[in-house]
Amino acid sequence: MTGSSGTRPAAFAVWALTRAVLLLWVTKVVTPPGLDVTSDVSVIYHGWYDVLRSGTYPESDVTWQYPPVAALAILSPALLPFLDYATAFFVLAFLCDALVLGMLLRASDGPGRRTAGVWVWVAGVPLLGTTAYARYDVMVTAVAVAALLAGLRHPRVLGALAAFGALLKVWPVLLLAGTARGRRTRLAWTTAAAVAAGLLLVCVAAAPGALAFLGFQRDRGTEVESLGALVFHVWRQFGWEGRVELHYGSLEFLGPQVGLVSTLALGLSVIAFGWLLVWRLRARTFGPSTAADAAFTAVLLFTTTSRVISPQYMLWLVGLAAVCLVLRASRMMWPALLVVAATGVTQLEFPIGFVHVVTSDAQGLTLMFLRNGLLVAASVLAAVRLWRDTVRAPEAAAAPSPVRDEEPRTLSRAGSADTPASAP
Repeated sequence: MTGSSGTRPAAFAVWALTRAVLLLWVTKVVTPPGLDVTSDVSVIYHGWYDVLRSGTYPESDVTWQYPPVAALAILSPALLPFLDYATAFFVLAFLCDALVLGMLLRASDGPGRRTAGVWVWVAGVPLLGTTAYARYDVMVTAVAVAALLAGLRHPRVLGALAAFGALLKVWPVLLLAGTARGRRTRLAWTTAAAVAAGLLLVCVAAAPGALAFLGFQRDRGTEVESLGALVFHVWRQFGWEGRVELHYGSLEFLGPQVGLVSTLALGLSVIAFGWLLVWRLRARTFGPSTAADAAFTAVLLFTTTSRVISPQYMLWLVGLAAVCLVLRASRMMWPALLVVAATGVTQLEFPIGFVHVVTSDAQGLTLMFLRNGLLVAASVLAAVRLWRDTVRAPEAAAAPSPVRDEEPRTLSRAGSADTPASAP
């Protein structure tokens, strides 16, 4: 799809219609299907808001599992004092959603661009349902999208925004995985380190408890929606004696062998990190879409192998997939479509069918195998395509084979395409 004059107004119209429905749902003008997920904002976030305003982080609350800059997201409704806390939060989430749409529309215009990424965002967010606006992840995703798009020309901006995003919710640090070797990597990574260190010092000095989240995050177990949880969903059918309980802010499996499965999940994340490191060392061709493709792949791998796959995590993947598909050079079309499909299934399992997931009945098992299966398929396919386009591409170019139209190329400082680069 190209950035035609007809496509862009159509995308905006669909966005406006679907977001109006989301706002009606989260403000309870219309009752959405499934569980009420807005209580996290009106109760939990609002409670943290009161604690943060008193001059300290919620260091005695084990559900506070976020880096210190997350306090800005929790305090942000103060920008709209004429609204109650929850309504102000939903309005700000809507504005961040609109900001992402605007950035993607602007980025989709020009040579080597397309509107496919715009449609991924337009369709992906409402597929998640009310969860999209009832968590602060849409704010973090807006920062990540801005970082990747700005990073096409300004590596320092990419580094600064990635650092800010990482101190909002950790995962945006992975945006730095695919920066082209040499000057661009030095600029992005050193800027990120400096900005992260500065922000962390400010947060630690500003209020006690800024690092309390580290212990709370470490002690989390196997959440019922994670890949590892499938073991216990199935085992329950054969008499497993464990249980599901609210633990560290989410419903987790507790009982025999849960510790082992949680350890194995961490092992999978370590393997994912190892693969990413090997890819980084072996990659030779960095094209205009490599940074976005690598970020998308990295976040996919760590999301899929996580002990916790909360529904709102899908927003991260939708946002990064949208950036990839704005760039015509990206070959992440199928992984992106799998993510969009997984997002729709996610709403079916939470909040609509969450009782079936918690009880591990036939419907719950089907939904969890389908959603997590789609994520596994997207992860493997994205990793294979990233490897082929950046590691094997130079070898293929050396052989007498047809030249692909989408051969990755390394950006020059001005952002134009040069010949494929071989880094030392």
